[in-house]
Amino acid sequence: MSQNTQAAAATKSKFSVRDICYAGLFAAVIAVMAQISIPMPLGVPMTMQTFAITLAAVVLGSKLSAIATLVYLALGAVPVLANFSGGFDKFVGPTGGFLISFPLMAYIIGLGMEHRDAFKGAFVTAVIVGTVVNYVVGVAMFVVVAHSTIAVGITACVLPFIPTAIIKAVLACAIGLNLRKRIPGLKA
Repeated sequence: MSQNTQAAAATKSKFSVRDICYAGLFAAVIAVMAQISIPMPLGVPMTMQTFAITLAAVVLGSKLSAIATLVYLALGAVPVLANFSGGFDKFVGPTGGFLISFPLMAYIIGLGMEHRDAFKGAFVTAVIVGTVVNYVVGVAMFVVVAHSTIAVGITACVLPFIPTAIIKAVLACAIGLNLRKRIPGLKA
């Protein structure tokens, strides 16, 4: 074996083919769940994206779920976002902050998932912090783009969504923990 071949073999990818497939699968799940969307009066739709991102984070962990979310966002140039929309304008519009924060949300929740046994309460804390980060970035962008106040941003982007956010997070965690046990190659 030549020295170059040995060096190439020694520098294996950090992600296996299985990992890449799981990330792609969950990017597709996020894209499909994004199509479940209910228009709201102040322009911020209620979607199942956060459910899918939390589910991906619970099942895949921090890095793979963040990658799955980045793949989903990269596909945003084609109509895979909520309501089969897409394009760069979605990232700089009033709801762009929510999209932009999805990889960070996934990473935080996935990190909590990975450390749930080492630190009591890490998982629940990570789900809450990941969701709050999503809201903070989303509201900040809404306020800037819509030229509104923080109070209007919170009223439009947070308050109507709190009950469903809790339900979606609990369901995604319960389903994700169950799925994680059944998917080959993932630690239970």
